[in-house]
Amino acid sequence: MSMEMPFWEKYTLTIREAAEYFHIGEKRLRQIVDDNPSSDFVIMNGNRAMIKRKSFERYIDESEAI
Repeated sequence: MSMEMPFWEKYTLTIREAAEYFHIGEKRLRQIVDDNPSSDFVIMNGNRAMIKRKSFERYIDESEAI
């Protein structure tokens, strides 16, 4: 039996998980990733972008608007 780990305990989140966790639309989150491809909060898993949760939290803390 596999227990799903809560979002707040995960190191990386999928775009869908990050959108739900941060209350940002998936489309807007994909745009943020596309605009910041080499930022410290994006890690690529093949061709799939993953969000480093704590790094993205810092990015949001430092942003004036999303």
